[in-house]
Amino acid sequence: MRVGSPACIRAFEKANQPGAHSREAQAVVWGEAEALGFASEKKGLFADCENRALRPDMFRRVGETGILLEVERGKTLKNNMDLLDFWKCHICSHAHYLFVFVPTMIERSNEKEKPFPQVVKRLGAFYEVGNETNVRAAFVFGY
Repeated sequence: MRVGSPACIRAFEKANQPGAHSREAQAVVWGEAEALGFASEKKGLFADCENRALRPDMFRRVGETGILLEVERGKTLKNNMDLLDFWKCHICSHAHYLFVFVPTMIERSNEKEKPFPQVVKRLGAFYEVGNETNVRAAFVFGY
């Protein structure tokens, strides 16, 4: 299923229902990402770090560097998963680019949260003058 297609949009809507698990959102992206050369939960990317057990949702080598791909859902902001994803990319010597998929809106019992604009703002702060990072670019995709 092509990302952005009507079938993909319906699948993301289903995966973004209250009580759904992030694996459901990941499943929407993974088939297409694998076709593009991404490997699921690539091990060994952090072997030179103190936190060797870290793994991205997906990884793809591109020339001398690579891309970490992360798919988030309900805990995006409450558990700072976007910042964890950025940090993983920052300390990973094999990747300098981050793709992160986040919901545009999460509905809970009596509240609505809009993670997408907040993630864009939070990650954007790393690209302001004086906040240098080795993550060359972070792409935030909303679903």
